[in-house]
Amino acid sequence: MREQIHITDVSPRDGLQNQALHVDTQAKLELIGLLVDAGVRSVEATSFVSPKAVPQMADAAELVPLVRGRWPELRTSVLVPNLKGLERARLAGAEEIAVVLSATETMNRKNINMGLDEALDVSEQTLRQALAAGLRTRAYVAVAFECPFEGLTPLDEVVRLAQRMHAAGAHEIVIADTIGAAAPGQVRQRFAALREAVPLEQLAVHLHDTRGLGAANAWAALESGVRRFDASAGGIGGCPFAPGAAGNLATEDLVLMAQNSGLDTGIDLQALMQAVAFAERQLQRPLGGRSSAWLRRQGAARREAACAAA
Repeated sequence: MREQIHITDVSPRDGLQNQALHVDTQAKLELIGLLVDAGVRSVEATSFVSPKAVPQMADAAELVPLVRGRWPELRTSVLVPNLKGLERARLAGAEEIAVVLSATETMNRKNINMGLDEALDVSEQTLRQALAAGLRTRAYVAVAFECPFEGLTPLDEVVRLAQRMHAAGAHEIVIADTIGAAAPGQVRQRFAALREAVPLEQLAVHLHDTRGLGAANAWAALESGVRRFDASAGGIGGCPFAPGAAGNLATEDLVLMAQNSGLDTGIDLQALMQAVAFAERQLQRPLGGRSSAWLRRQGAARREAACAAA
Protein backbone atom coordinates (compact mmCIF):
# COMPACT_ATOMS: atom_id res chain seq x y z
CA MET A 1 0.00 0.00 0.00
CA ARG A 2 1.43 3.36 -1.02
CA GLU A 3 1.97 6.12 1.52
CA GLN A 4 -0.59 8.89 1.22
CA ILE A 5 -0.13 12.64 1.14
CA HIS A 6 -2.98 15.02 1.91
CA ILE A 7 -3.68 17.92 -0.46
CA THR A 8 -5.96 20.87 0.23
CA ASP A 9 -6.85 22.58 -3.03
CA VAL A 10 -7.00 26.32 -2.34
CA SER A 11 -8.04 27.48 -5.81
CA PRO A 12 -11.60 28.48 -4.78
CA ARG A 13 -10.25 30.89 -2.14
CA ASP A 14 -6.58 31.75 -2.48
CA GLY A 15 -6.73 31.13 -6.20
CA LEU A 16 -9.71 33.34 -6.97
CA GLN A 17 -9.42 36.06 -4.34
CA ASN A 18 -7.51 38.60 -6.42
CA GLN A 19 -8.64 37.72 -9.95
CA ALA A 20 -9.71 40.65 -12.11
CA LEU A 21 -12.77 38.87 -13.53
CA HIS A 22 -15.65 38.20 -11.16
CA VAL A 23 -16.50 34.52 -10.66
CA ASP A 24 -20.08 34.00 -9.54
CA THR A 25 -21.32 31.61 -6.87
CA GLN A 26 -22.57 28.98 -9.30
CA ALA A 27 -19.23 28.89 -11.13
CA LYS A 28 -17.36 28.52 -7.83
CA LEU A 29 -19.66 25.66 -6.93
CA GLU A 30 -19.02 24.01 -10.30
CA LEU A 31 -15.25 24.39 -9.86
CA ILE A 32 -15.42 22.73 -6.46
CA GLY A 33 -17.56 19.95 -7.95
CA LEU A 34 -14.96 19.28 -10.63
CA LEU A 35 -12.25 19.11 -7.97
CA VAL A 36 -14.34 16.62 -5.99
CA ASP A 37 -14.91 14.56 -9.15
CA ALA A 38 -11.12 14.44 -9.60
CA GLY A 39 -10.68 12.98 -6.10
CA VAL A 40 -9.83 16.12 -4.12
CA ARG A 41 -10.99 15.53 -0.56
CA SER A 42 -10.11 18.87 1.02
CA VAL A 43 -10.68 22.41 -0.28
CA GLU A 44 -10.32 25.94 1.01
CA ALA A 45 -13.63 27.22 -0.28
CA THR A 46 -13.84 30.93 0.56
CA SER A 47 -13.04 33.60 3.15
CA PHE A 48 -15.16 35.68 5.48
CA VAL A 49 -13.17 38.87 5.01
CA SER A 50 -14.57 42.31 4.26
CA PRO A 51 -16.29 42.31 0.85
CA LYS A 52 -14.87 45.80 0.33
CA ALA A 53 -11.33 44.48 0.74
CA VAL A 54 -11.83 41.28 -1.29
CA PRO A 55 -14.99 41.58 -3.46
CA GLN A 56 -14.47 38.13 -4.99
CA MET A 57 -15.32 36.57 -1.61
CA ALA A 58 -18.52 38.58 -1.00
CA ASP A 59 -20.69 35.47 -1.47
CA ALA A 60 -19.03 33.43 1.30
CA ALA A 61 -22.19 33.08 3.42
CA GLU A 62 -24.11 31.86 0.37
CA LEU A 63 -21.43 29.48 -0.90
CA VAL A 64 -20.64 27.56 2.30
CA PRO A 65 -24.08 25.98 2.88
CA LEU A 66 -24.28 25.04 -0.81
CA VAL A 67 -20.92 23.23 -0.62
CA ARG A 68 -21.73 21.56 2.69
CA GLY A 69 -25.13 20.44 1.43
CA ARG A 70 -23.84 19.00 -1.82
CA TRP A 71 -20.63 17.37 -0.56
CA PRO A 72 -20.99 16.68 3.19
CA GLU A 73 -17.99 14.34 3.07
CA LEU A 74 -15.68 17.06 1.67
CA ARG A 75 -13.32 18.67 4.14
CA THR A 76 -14.18 22.33 3.57
CA SER A 77 -12.23 25.11 5.28
CA VAL A 78 -12.84 28.85 5.20
CA LEU A 79 -10.54 31.70 6.08
CA VAL A 80 -11.61 34.05 8.86
CA PRO A 81 -9.64 37.20 9.78
CA ASN A 82 -11.02 37.75 13.29
CA LEU A 83 -13.86 36.98 15.71
CA LYS A 84 -16.42 38.77 13.56
CA GLY A 85 -15.44 36.65 10.57
CA LEU A 86 -15.60 33.55 12.75
CA GLU A 87 -19.16 34.32 13.78
CA ARG A 88 -20.20 34.86 10.15
CA ALA A 89 -18.57 31.57 9.19
CA ARG A 90 -20.22 29.70 12.04
CA LEU A 91 -23.66 31.04 11.14
CA ALA A 92 -23.10 29.94 7.53
CA GLY A 93 -22.44 26.38 8.69
CA ALA A 94 -18.66 26.21 8.35
CA GLU A 95 -17.04 23.24 10.06
CA GLU A 96 -13.39 24.25 9.67
CA ILE A 97 -11.81 27.69 9.80
CA ALA A 98 -8.35 29.05 9.13
CA VAL A 99 -6.62 32.12 10.52
CA VAL A 100 -3.69 33.86 8.83
CA LEU A 101 -0.90 35.28 10.96
CA SER A 102 1.97 36.92 9.13
CA ALA A 103 5.42 36.46 10.62
CA THR A 104 6.46 40.12 10.25
CA GLU A 105 5.15 43.42 11.59
CA THR A 106 4.83 45.12 8.20
CA MET A 107 3.03 42.28 6.46
CA ASN A 108 0.41 42.15 9.22
CA ARG A 109 -0.17 45.89 8.88
CA LYS A 110 -0.49 45.65 5.09
CA ASN A 111 -2.72 42.58 5.24
CA ILE A 112 -5.04 43.21 8.21
CA ASN A 113 -4.05 46.67 9.51
CA MET A 114 -2.69 45.29 12.80
CA GLY A 115 0.76 44.99 14.28
CA LEU A 116 2.24 41.55 14.91
CA ASP A 117 1.42 41.41 18.62
CA GLU A 118 -2.21 42.39 18.05
CA ALA A 119 -2.55 40.00 15.11
CA LEU A 120 -1.14 37.18 17.23
CA ASP A 121 -3.62 37.92 20.01
CA VAL A 122 -6.58 38.03 17.59
CA SER A 123 -5.49 34.76 15.94
CA GLU A 124 -5.23 33.01 19.30
CA GLN A 125 -8.64 34.29 20.42
CA THR A 126 -10.22 33.23 17.14
CA LEU A 127 -8.74 29.73 17.33
CA ARG A 128 -9.87 29.24 20.92
CA GLN A 129 -13.41 30.41 20.21
CA ALA A 130 -13.58 28.21 17.12
CA LEU A 131 -12.53 25.21 19.18
CA ALA A 132 -15.12 26.08 21.83
CA ALA A 133 -17.73 26.06 19.06
CA GLY A 134 -16.61 22.58 17.97
CA LEU A 135 -14.92 23.63 14.73
CA ARG A 136 -11.74 22.24 13.22
CA THR A 137 -8.96 24.78 12.90
CA ARG A 138 -6.02 25.65 10.67
CA ALA A 139 -3.48 28.42 11.28
CA TYR A 140 -1.28 29.89 8.57
CA VAL A 141 2.08 31.37 9.43
CA ALA A 142 2.45 33.59 6.36
CA VAL A 143 5.67 35.02 4.85
CA ALA A 144 7.44 32.23 6.73
CA PHE A 145 10.49 32.40 4.45
CA GLU A 146 10.66 35.95 3.15
CA CYS A 147 8.55 39.09 3.51
CA PRO A 148 8.12 41.48 0.55
CA PHE A 149 8.59 44.41 2.92
CA GLU A 150 11.16 43.20 5.49
CA GLY A 151 13.23 40.63 3.59
CA LEU A 152 14.25 37.27 5.04
CA THR A 153 12.03 36.17 7.91
CA PRO A 154 13.96 35.01 11.01
CA LEU A 155 13.56 31.28 11.58
CA ASP A 156 13.23 31.74 15.34
CA GLU A 157 10.19 33.96 14.79
CA VAL A 158 8.52 31.39 12.53
CA VAL A 159 9.08 28.68 15.14
CA ARG A 160 7.77 30.92 17.94
CA LEU A 161 4.58 31.75 16.06
CA ALA A 162 4.00 28.12 15.05
CA GLN A 163 4.32 27.13 18.71
CA ARG A 164 1.83 29.81 19.73
CA MET A 165 -0.66 28.62 17.10
CA HIS A 166 -0.23 25.05 18.31
CA ALA A 167 -0.72 26.08 21.92
CA ALA A 168 -3.89 27.97 20.93
CA GLY A 169 -5.30 24.71 19.58
CA ALA A 170 -4.75 24.79 15.81
CA HIS A 171 -5.24 21.29 14.45
CA GLU A 172 -3.00 22.11 11.48
CA ILE A 173 -0.24 24.72 11.22
CA VAL A 174 0.44 25.75 7.63
CA ILE A 175 3.88 27.19 6.92
CA ALA A 176 3.35 29.54 3.98
CA ASP A 177 5.88 30.69 1.40
CA THR A 178 3.55 33.56 0.54
CA ILE A 179 5.66 35.18 -2.19
CA GLY A 180 7.37 32.05 -3.51
CA ALA A 181 10.82 33.02 -2.29
CA ALA A 182 11.91 29.73 -0.70
CA ALA A 183 14.55 27.30 -1.95
CA PRO A 184 14.78 23.58 -1.08
CA GLY A 185 17.64 24.03 1.37
CA GLN A 186 15.64 26.63 3.29
CA VAL A 187 12.60 24.36 3.35
CA ARG A 188 14.64 21.54 4.86
CA GLN A 189 16.23 23.89 7.40
CA ARG A 190 12.92 25.39 8.53
CA PHE A 191 11.09 22.11 8.87
CA ALA A 192 14.02 20.56 10.74
CA ALA A 193 13.51 23.26 13.37
CA LEU A 194 9.71 23.28 13.21
CA ARG A 195 9.30 19.54 13.73
CA GLU A 196 11.24 19.85 16.98
CA ALA A 197 8.74 22.45 18.19
CA VAL A 198 5.40 21.28 16.76
CA PRO A 199 4.16 17.71 16.07
CA LEU A 200 5.19 16.88 12.51
CA GLU A 201 1.80 15.36 11.67
CA GLN A 202 0.19 18.76 12.33
CA LEU A 203 2.51 20.68 10.01
CA ALA A 204 1.54 21.56 6.44
CA VAL A 205 3.16 23.69 3.75
CA HIS A 206 1.68 26.28 1.38
CA LEU A 207 3.96 27.03 -1.57
CA HIS A 208 3.97 29.52 -4.43
CA ASP A 209 5.84 29.02 -7.69
CA THR A 210 7.03 32.59 -8.29
CA ARG A 211 10.65 31.59 -8.93
CA GLY A 212 9.94 28.20 -10.50
CA LEU A 213 10.89 26.22 -7.39
CA GLY A 214 7.44 25.21 -6.13
CA ALA A 215 7.74 21.50 -6.96
CA ALA A 216 11.36 21.36 -5.76
CA ASN A 217 10.31 22.94 -2.48
CA ALA A 218 7.45 20.46 -2.16
CA TRP A 219 9.94 17.62 -2.61
CA ALA A 220 12.17 19.10 0.10
CA ALA A 221 9.14 19.24 2.41
CA LEU A 222 8.35 15.61 1.60
CA GLU A 223 11.93 14.64 2.43
CA SER A 224 11.50 16.50 5.72
CA GLY A 225 8.50 14.35 6.61
CA VAL A 226 5.67 16.74 5.71
CA ARG A 227 2.60 15.00 4.33
CA ARG A 228 0.10 17.87 4.22
CA PHE A 229 0.18 20.34 1.33
CA ASP A 230 -1.78 23.25 -0.05
CA ALA A 231 -1.92 23.59 -3.83
CA SER A 232 -4.12 25.29 -6.41
CA ALA A 233 -5.55 23.73 -9.56
CA GLY A 234 -3.95 25.42 -12.55
CA GLY A 235 -1.59 27.34 -10.28
CA ILE A 236 -4.24 30.05 -9.80
CA GLY A 237 -3.53 32.56 -7.08
CA GLY A 238 -1.48 35.28 -5.53
CA CYS A 239 -2.01 37.44 -2.46
CA PRO A 240 -3.53 40.90 -3.17
CA PHE A 241 -1.62 42.37 -0.22
CA ALA A 242 1.82 40.89 -0.99
CA PRO A 243 3.73 42.35 -3.96
CA GLY A 244 5.39 39.60 -5.98
CA ALA A 245 3.11 36.80 -4.80
CA ALA A 246 2.52 34.98 -8.07
CA GLY A 247 0.41 31.85 -8.46
CA ASN A 248 0.35 28.93 -6.08
CA LEU A 249 2.07 25.62 -6.61
CA ALA A 250 -0.18 23.91 -9.16
CA THR A 251 -2.08 20.92 -7.81
CA GLU A 252 -1.36 18.99 -11.00
CA ASP A 253 2.41 19.48 -10.59
CA LEU A 254 2.29 18.27 -6.99
CA VAL A 255 0.10 15.28 -7.85
CA LEU A 256 2.27 14.23 -10.80
CA MET A 257 5.46 14.47 -8.75
CA ALA A 258 3.96 12.57 -5.82
CA GLN A 259 2.38 9.80 -7.87
CA ASN A 260 5.49 9.23 -9.97
CA SER A 261 7.45 8.99 -6.73
CA GLY A 262 5.28 6.20 -5.36
CA LEU A 263 2.98 8.31 -3.18
CA ASP A 264 -0.80 8.20 -3.22
CA THR A 265 -2.86 11.40 -3.55
CA GLY A 266 -6.22 9.93 -4.48
CA ILE A 267 -6.46 12.49 -7.31
CA ASP A 268 -6.98 11.64 -10.97
CA LEU A 269 -4.80 13.92 -13.08
CA GLN A 270 -6.89 13.91 -16.24
CA ALA A 271 -10.05 14.68 -14.25
CA LEU A 272 -8.16 17.43 -12.46
CA MET A 273 -7.30 19.00 -15.81
CA GLN A 274 -11.04 19.32 -16.45
CA ALA A 275 -11.20 21.61 -13.42
CA VAL A 276 -8.27 23.62 -14.78
CA ALA A 277 -9.99 23.94 -18.18
CA PHE A 278 -13.17 25.16 -16.49
CA ALA A 279 -11.22 27.76 -14.49
CA GLU A 280 -9.56 28.94 -17.72
CA ARG A 281 -12.97 29.59 -19.25
CA GLN A 282 -14.10 31.51 -16.18
CA LEU A 283 -10.97 33.67 -15.98
CA GLN A 284 -10.55 33.94 -19.75
CA ARG A 285 -6.84 33.27 -19.74
CA PRO A 286 -4.47 30.27 -19.95
CA LEU A 287 -3.80 28.44 -16.70
CA GLY A 288 -1.80 25.42 -15.70
CA GLY A 289 1.30 24.29 -13.90
CA ARG A 290 4.57 23.31 -15.48
CA SER A 291 3.28 19.82 -16.24
CA SER A 292 0.01 20.98 -17.80
CA ALA A 293 1.10 21.00 -21.44
CA TRP A 294 2.34 17.41 -21.12
CA LEU A 295 -0.81 16.35 -19.26
CA ARG A 296 -2.98 17.86 -21.97
CA ARG A 297 -1.03 15.98 -24.65
CA GLN A 298 -1.48 12.75 -22.69
CA GLY A 299 -5.20 13.38 -22.42
CA ALA A 300 -5.51 14.09 -26.14
CA ALA A 301 -3.58 10.93 -26.98
CA ARG A 302 -5.87 8.84 -24.79
CA ARG A 303 -8.97 10.31 -26.38
CA GLU A 304 -7.61 9.61 -29.85
CA ALA A 305 -6.79 6.03 -28.86
CA ALA A 306 -10.28 5.55 -27.42
CA CYS A 307 -11.90 6.89 -30.62
CA ALA A 308 -9.73 4.61 -32.77
CA ALA A 309 -10.66 1.58 -30.63
CA ALA A 310 -14.34 2.43 -30.94
